[in-house]
Amino acid sequence: MAENQTSQINNELIYEVRDVCFKYPHTDRVILNNVCLELRRGEILSILGPNGAGKSTMLNCMAKLLQPDAGEIYLCGDKLSRLSYKQAATRISYVQQTHTPAFAYSVMDFVLMGRAPQIGMFRRPGKADEEIAFSVLEDLGIAHLANKPYTDISGGERQQATIARAVVQEPKAVLFDEPTAHLDYGNQYKILKMIRKMAAKNYAVIITTHNPDHAILLGGKAAILDRTGKLVFGDAEKIITEERLKEVYHTELKLLKVEELERIACLPPKL
Repeated sequence: MAENQTSQINNELIYEVRDVCFKYPHTDRVILNNVCLELRRGEILSILGPNGAGKSTMLNCMAKLLQPDAGEIYLCGDKLSRLSYKQAATRISYVQQTHTPAFAYSVMDFVLMGRAPQIGMFRRPGKADEEIAFSVLEDLGIAHLANKPYTDISGGERQQATIARAVVQEPKAVLFDEPTAHLDYGNQYKILKMIRKMAAKNYAVIITTHNPDHAILLGGKAAILDRTGKLVFGDAEKIITEERLKEVYHTELKLLKVEELERIACLPPKL
């Protein structure tokens, strides 16, 4: 592939959100108020905001689960509103905050379900699909779980399996709704490393999070949504400031350089 073609692919605009507005029926509160952002292949976007601000609503609009009242969302240059759900599913994987299994599928079978948008709902996965699924499990370091029942593995392992299912879908963008919620600190760190790895493989990745330090660790882009529906978007290092964090969380959070870690950390005040 020619160098300029590779550069164009790597710079591909995956999401463009233009002046999106949204409010739930029978309420006066505006959840999203002329929201604008864009995200390219290989970039990470962390969406921050207080409880109830509308982070999940924003994600649901971008996943075609909710329809904005105004404005437009473009996915790979196409209007998301004009794509069928099947067309959208070949480009978007959505990892929700929790997943409660109904049946004791093996981890391999659970992950293989992510191939459905590529092969069709009523076709069985073939050998090539199984090879893709096992390769992703190996890449994420959880191949040893392949034959274990999904119901019998830990919460952290279950979240990793859910991410594997999203990856085998071979989307352009992967959306995570609070991917580290309910996980211990070690598993939170593993999930963040996986997200960085996915971006390095040229996925566009969007997460919602309550933790500014996670957004700082991931880098890339950040968006801060407030309770009026206004969103500030840009480079994480420029958007995440002590002043904005105080406005959002009503706490004197500090951004401090930790020399031993060679990074900025977000730290709360002494109790």
